Amino acid sequence: MLNRLSISTRQALRRLAADASGVSVVEFALVMPFILSIALYGLEVAYMNSVDMKMSEIALSLADNASRIGQTDNSVVTPTVSEADINEVMRGAQEQAAGLDFANRGKIILSSLERDAATGRQYIRWQRCYGRLARQSAYGNDSTRNGLTGTALTGMGSGATKITASANSAVMFVEVYYRHEGLLGDLFLDNPVVRKEGAFLIRDNRNLTPGITGTGGSYRCT
Repeated sequence: MLNRLSISTRQALRRLAADASGVSVVEFALVMPFILSIALYGLEVAYMNSVDMKMSEIALSLADNASRIGQTDNSVVTPTVSEADINEVMRGAQEQAAGLDFANRGKIILSSLERDAATGRQYIRWQRCYGRLARQSAYGNDSTRNGLTGTALTGMGSGATKITASANSAVMFVEVYYRHEGLLGDLFLDNPVVRKEGAFLIRDNRNLTPGITGTGGSYRCT
């Protein structure tokens, strides 16, 4: 009896060893975590690239829109930049950033870079901000570090050649910061702070002397 059972067991083991019907399932189970990881990593990289591009678009669009302030003004009086104008261009940036929780995770800094007539130095005449992310301009502010006070400002821009304003003109310079959060948190990528810049020369004559006029501004930098 024992001998016959041993023979039957050995035969069953041989059949099991020769059975390849489940090999593909086992192989798939082994490689599935690796394939899934690659797919999810690619998804995270693609999402981060799309956010990076969106921040670049916001910086350029805001600088462009700010440079056009007063362009359609048919008054004989040279237009100024008003708080209402700033409110409008900032609302446009908010629409572009819809769905990204930019108010809490981002910061926009719009600066008017100008040339001081008396000294010829570059300086920031005014600055407006949007977003609660704790960031300041990499170049200065419109009070204690505007280029006339504090360290001299050679220009703005992260490139080797700085952007400067000409006499009686201004450059609308935008800095955008955004703390990116991945679809899967920081499982594959650290959540970096994306930083983008945009700059446009003002398009038409503008009365620069008073800075920003009017009341009701909602975007003073803090």
